[in-house]
Formats: sequence, structure tokens, C-alpha cells
Amino acid sequence: MKWTNIRDIAIALEDKYPEVDNINLRFTDLHRWVIELEDFEDDPSKSNEKILEAIQVAWMDERD
Repeated sequence: MKWTNIRDIAIALEDKYPEVDNINLRFTDLHRWVIELEDFEDDPSKSNEKILEAIQVAWMDERD
């Protein structure tokens, strides 16, 4: 997965962290969780607030 695979990242996060409050989270935590995903293979420094926000929204949608 790369940073552009927003939906795939959201699904993987929901699978790995179903108990996490994905509405009230810190982007520093979200960033760490994404780069720790087993299938994540992108440069950790290529993320930004816009990407992390998109992942958060997709993760919230995934949970609904």
C-alpha cells in the first residue's frame, strides 16, 4: 500500500484497530499506525495533513 491507497489503508486500520476512537485521534498516532501496517510500502515522509485527514474520513466511513 501507498499513501494514495486511502480506502485500502482505512480497511486495514479498521481490521487492526477496531477499538480505536477514529474520530478523536491525533494525526501523529494515525501516521504511526499507517506506516506500521504490514502491507504499507511507501516513504513515511510523503504524508501530509490532507492525506491523513482523507484516511481518517475513509476510516470513519468504513466503520459505519
